[in-house]
This record gives sequence, C-alpha cells and structure tokens, in this order.
Amino acid sequence: MTAGTTSPDSGIQLGLRANLAQFTLLVAVNALVGGMLGQERTVLPLLARDVFHLPAYTAALTYIVAFGATKAVTNFFAGTLSDRYGRKPVLVAGWLVALPVPALLIWGPAWGWIVFANVLLGINQGLAWSTTVIMKIDLVGPARRGLAMGFNEASGYLALAATAMATGAIAAHAGLRPDPFFLGAAYAALALGLSTLAVHETRGHARAEAGLHPCPSNPDHHGEMTTGQIAWITSFRDKALSAASQAGMVNNLNDALAWGIFPLLFAAHGLSVARIGVLAALYPAVWGFGQLFTGWWSDRIGRKHLITAGMLTQAAAIALVAAGTTFSVWAGAQVLLGVGTALVYPTLLAPVGDVAHPAWRARSVGVYRLWRDGGFAVGALLAGALADAYGLTTAIWAVAVLTAASGLLVAVRMYETHPRV
Repeated sequence: MTAGTTSPDSGIQLGLRANLAQFTLLVAVNALVGGMLGQERTVLPLLARDVFHLPAYTAALTYIVAFGATKAVTNFFAGTLSDRYGRKPVLVAGWLVALPVPALLIWGPAWGWIVFANVLLGINQGLAWSTTVIMKIDLVGPARRGLAMGFNEASGYLALAATAMATGAIAAHAGLRPDPFFLGAAYAALALGLSTLAVHETRGHARAEAGLHPCPSNPDHHGEMTTGQIAWITSFRDKALSAASQAGMVNNLNDALAWGIFPLLFAAHGLSVARIGVLAALYPAVWGFGQLFTGWWSDRIGRKHLITAGMLTQAAAIALVAAGTTFSVWAGAQVLLGVGTALVYPTLLAPVGDVAHPAWRARSVGVYRLWRDGGFAVGALLAGALADAYGLTTAIWAVAVLTAASGLLVAVRMYETHPRV
C-alpha cells in the first residue's frame, strides 16, 4: 500500500498528503507536549539543590523516578484505552491532567509537591505523547511511518529545547520560581483547547488499514490477540520488537542522566544557570532537528543500522561528558549526543508500526513505550545511586558503557523490519 491509499469499504484515505491538515495540527500539539517537559530540564535539578537543599543525588532525582515510572505505566494503558475509547478522548484527558502541573511547580512548599507534579506530568506525557504517536501512524499509513515519527519526535524535542533555553534565561534574571513555569501554564491551556476543538478522531484510519491487511503472513502477529499476548510478543518473543524495547529503555536511561545529573555536574564546575540552560537545550535541539531527516532516512535504508549507530554514538557522547571539564567540550558532547539520539528515537518507533498488525498496533506502541519510558526511572535510580556512592563522573561513565552494550545487542538481535529493505 502506498501513501494516499483509499480503503474501498470506508472511503477513508491514508497518507501524509491526504491528511496533512490533521497531521500538522498533531505536530503542533506534540510540540506543546515537549514544551511541558522542557520547562523542567534546566530549572528543576537546580531547584532541588538550591531551594529544597536535598543532600543526596538519589533524593534529588526522585522527581525523575516519579515521572518515568508514571509515564511508563500510562503509556501502556494509553494504547489500550485509545483502542477501546478512541484516540481523541485519551488526548484530551492527558491535557486535563496537565493543568495543575505549573501551579504545583510554582507554589509547592515541599519537595513532595514537586514529586507529585511530576506524577501528573508523567500521566500527561504518557497519554498525550503516546496518543499523538498513534494518531500520526494511523493517518500516514505504512509507507511514511519513519517520516511521521521523525516529525512527531522533532516537534516535541525542538519545543523541549527551546523551552529549556528560555527557562534557563528567565531563571538567570528572575530566579528559579515562579517565572520560568509560566510558559508551562500557557502550553497546557493552549493544547487543551486545540485537542478539544480542532483534533479529529483517527481510529477509523487504523480500522481502514486493518481492512486492507486481513491475513498477516506471520501467524504470531494475527489481529485477534489479548493485551497479555501483545505484551509478550513486543517485550520478548519478536526479536525486532524486543530489541527496540530494550534500546528504548537504555536511551531514556541516558536521557534521565542528561536531565538530572548533567546540570549538577556543570554547576559543580562553576557554570552559570544561563550557560547550563544553553547546554541543556543543545542536546534536545540537535536531537529534535535531526529527527526531521533520520525518520525519513530510515524509510529509505531501513531501521536496524541507524539504531545501532545511534546507540554507539550516544555512548561516545556520554563518555565525552564524563571526560570533559569545559563548556566547549561539553557543548560538543551535547551536540554528539543529540545526533546519536536523533538516529535512534524515531527509528525505534518505526519497527513497531512495521511489525504490529493495525488491529493491535496501538497496544504494541504502549508496551514499547512502557519499556522505553521506564528507562527514566531506572536511569534516575541507577545514576543517583552511583553518584552518591562513587561520584558524578563514575555514574556518567557507567551509563556510557551500558549504552554501548545496548547498541551491540541491537546489532546482534534485531532483524530489519522495513518492508522495502
């Protein structure tokens, strides 16, 4: 099936060009999802240290544990709920949950309030980001999934980068609270309005595509399966899906390191809040912009080799952060980390769309994202424990080694999933 295919039974047309208006709207909504996360990337690690005076790295990173664990579980249910009730209600629910988050970050009197804000943020990200992924996959059909994921992830992480830099600049002039979090309040209100009034349901597109593929050739991947069966296939049985799931977990494990540990390392070497904001923005900016090309590239040359190369590039970048001591070295490492993550991030989502049948694809996306975003919690716990026991640099080196091992596992275990490669 090619872009622009029309289902003979429903009359629904699949493809990027045919659904460009809704696709573009969903890109904008996902940018606001990324912006909600970006409001924390520069400010919250410093808030833990300077406002709440948390003595241990593990304690300071509890907000990432709360965020990652909640988002991971919510991702799993987002796929099931969107299959059962439709995509749009899940998206709207995600934005309703986000509304209190900026207020809690601004006025929370104790660290527990900040952790609770990140529980709500995890639910928001799990529902809203997962649903925009699923809806874009529904709209574009199989021929342009890599491109669609590239646009989706690029919009989210470019907005994250811009917001991280903006909040760093605001914090440098106005303090860590409340001004940096006013951006998040505006994002949540705008996104709720767009999701409620302008976004259309896309579950019919998935059903139309399923009607064009009633008899999958792989008997393990038939349309009628329980959620438990889908979780087993995605997590362990299918080599491509399981390899993508573990790589996604490790990718977000090292993202937790970049979010929670890197700013503390930079501050320990005397960098200002504004310069830390620049470094915090460089990595997701390169990551976000690069995905405009890497998703499309995976549609041309396949998924496996881009994922392997990206994981190994990330490992080299993290090692460079551990070895560096100056702003210029760290800036180069952040750019390199962004390049590696751009190769990996949209490409890891594409095999799920390639392998999973449309009838259970949303649930498979949810399982993959359960593993991937569980990496936030695992990374925060691992990095915090190692940093408390052995120091920041040792924690960073350990994650570099783990990321390299993950890339080698993809090279050994994953098979190529793109149908034209």
